[in-house]
Amino acid sequence: MASPRLPSFDLVVATIGRVTELDRLLSSLDEQAYKDFRVLIVDQNGDDRVDGVLRRHAALDVVLVRAERGLSRARNAALGALKADVVAFPDDDCSFPSDLLDRIARRLADHPELDGLTGRAVDPHGSSSPTWAVDPAVLTRTNLWNRGISYTIFLRRAIVERVGPFDEQLGLGSPRQWSSGEEIDYLVRAIGSGARIEYDPALVVLHDVPSLTPMSLRAIGARDGASVGYILRKHRYPPQLVARMMLRPAGGALLATVRRDRERAGFHVSTLRGRVLGYRHAGAGSS
Repeated sequence: MASPRLPSFDLVVATIGRVTELDRLLSSLDEQAYKDFRVLIVDQNGDDRVDGVLRRHAALDVVLVRAERGLSRARNAALGALKADVVAFPDDDCSFPSDLLDRIARRLADHPELDGLTGRAVDPHGSSSPTWAVDPAVLTRTNLWNRGISYTIFLRRAIVERVGPFDEQLGLGSPRQWSSGEEIDYLVRAIGSGARIEYDPALVVLHDVPSLTPMSLRAIGARDGASVGYILRKHRYPPQLVARMMLRPAGGALLATVRRDRERAGFHVSTLRGRVLGYRHAGAGSS
């Protein structure tokens, strides 16, 4: 019996302001055991800094796309150029293990009923945040919150074409308070369209974990919290789940206060305020 044909990949990489990190990502793509992929570089820089990086990786099949600033806007600019069987959205500061595309290609080829896969983020030492789920699962609207991030998502192109563009109110560069979470919104919409997507924590993508000041941590909590609130309201999540999502940072703040951890308490309070703000101010069914 003949082996199933392995799928090709389009890797959509939105980039702005980074050179060393982008070079590292492309180096990891040079080392991929599986070679049937293109890299769609969506350049949002106002200069030619990307050109020098691309010259160092001339063996890669690269398509250069120009776009205005904004992560969701950049990814949307590349959607019209997609040709491959599977689409992914790696960050410009992540890197792929050398066997990642091979493993995903074989998994999707062996399981045509699957419309996509998500994996887990790890730091350069191989560790993940404790918030990541450790069990494989079929994604649902309820369980996807800790089972996917943009650079670990791999979707068949038919699903991307069905779901359509990213919500440009979400994603870095959006002027809204809810300027993250675009990939969670996308997964919710994909699942709503009938897609079967599995999370496999054994599929990992490396991503740096920056050192944050207490002020920066609170700002991220407020931003990400507002994005969660926006998504909960946009997709009309039931009141029970909304309440649970509000109670989690409230409980975290209380526990951190008991432990006299002012930094974590501030983060959780900012997250809770953000979730309330995003939920209150995002119109139901907005796009």
